[in-house]
Amino acid sequence: MDDAPITIARQQTPRGELVLRRRGEIHEIVSNGVFLMDTSSGESERLLARVAVANGARRVLIGGLGVGFTLAEALSSLGVESVTVVEVEDVVVRWNRGPLAAVNGRALDDPRVRIVVDDLRAWLAASDEKFDAICLDVDNGPDWTVTESNRSLYDVDALRVLQNRLDPGGRLAVWSAAASPSFAARLRSVFADVQTYECPAANGPPDVVWVVT
Repeated sequence: MDDAPITIARQQTPRGELVLRRRGEIHEIVSNGVFLMDTSSGESERLLARVAVANGARRVLIGGLGVGFTLAEALSSLGVESVTVVEVEDVVVRWNRGPLAAVNGRALDDPRVRIVVDDLRAWLAASDEKFDAICLDVDNGPDWTVTESNRSLYDVDALRVLQNRLDPGGRLAVWSAAASPSFAARLRSVFADVQTYECPAANGPPDVVWVVT
């Protein structure tokens, strides 16, 4: 069948198996047998960057590289001077420089980009850098994490860490594959102003982006 997926690459990591496959012109990333993302649209990932940098951000942090849509959108925003991307899987970085490069406009080649291969929480604990905008897009959101340890990225303690990494007036934007009332409540327990955006998905519920200042 024409729409049958073709496996392009497969990599075993400390967190399990990652697979890059192609279905027609669409690339997909699958983690431990669970679909993570594809290149069919990317509108919600781009929305994540747009709402995060809407305050005129110069320094941006992106947690989770994915297929590079959020990074490409951040780089297209007027005034952005530097983007730090923290991605735990080195193979995802390699795929973005290889078969996914055409998808994201070779965003990783932009001199404003710094790639850090590390666990986001570990990196935040070891760094005192501050940013005007932070984008968090790990697994499929707070209620659908492929790796169990990533759940802690969405708890109150992690949100307070992220809050402390924002400069005054900075924004945190969080992506999810579905609504999460419990996570929205956690956001409101830390941040006074929480806005919610929905982006229709081809199948299933709309993607959701929360942004806080």
